[in-house]
Amino acid sequence: MKALVSVKRVVDYNVRIQVKSDGSGVVTDGVKHSMNPFDEIAMEEAVRLREKGKITEIVAVSIGSEKSEETLRTALAFGADRAILIKEAGEVQPLTAAKALAAVFKKEGAQLFIAGKQAIDDDANQTGQMVASLLDIAQATFASRVDVDGGKAVVTREVDAGLETLEVDLPAVITADLRLNEPRYLKLPDIMKAKKKPLDTTTLGDLGVTAAAGIKTTKTSPPPSRSKGIVVKTVDELVAALKAKGLL
Repeated sequence: MKALVSVKRVVDYNVRIQVKSDGSGVVTDGVKHSMNPFDEIAMEEAVRLREKGKITEIVAVSIGSEKSEETLRTALAFGADRAILIKEAGEVQPLTAAKALAAVFKKEGAQLFIAGKQAIDDDANQTGQMVASLLDIAQATFASRVDVDGGKAVVTREVDAGLETLEVDLPAVITADLRLNEPRYLKLPDIMKAKKKPLDTTTLGDLGVTAAAGIKTTKTSPPPSRSKGIVVKTVDELVAALKAKGLL
């Protein structure tokens, strides 16, 4: 069974985001980038399923500029067998990404598509669901546990009321939540081996996909500064302060 895992290059989660002075977006030049944390979890889960003998091949795929090759090499170090870079220097919105990933899924003849539930740069949480819709296959999102047996996958997912368990027929799309696993620490030998693993490139045009911007960002601005707090000595002062702010 072949699994396709999508990974995205994003600004590292430890970086303090700065908004450009003209409000056109966030500063990315000279800023550390890394693999989207949710995609790390998705890749780790695919490797664990292969270690259990549930899948036989893992193909990592990413959409972006040549800089995304570094992210794919990280995926190969995690344990992916090979990687595919869909080269696109411009903005790639969720629907375009979903169309491209669905095309690769069909071309590869994969049975399982695993992705992070969302990317931390836009928090859209749309691509996985769109891939499932475009392919007309089952989906199980926000997975906190995954078991694959033959042609079925049993997925435990987190919902507002607690936990929900779904059984889906393969092929299927599964998106990873934080509690699915803890990604392994990459060792130097694995990083070195990843440099020799195959990494192929293609384009949106080769996949029959046209980049389309369905959403236009008009302005980006930082959150308002937090106002300074006050110290009260008595309950009466607290009540009076809350009333003054219209909170009581």
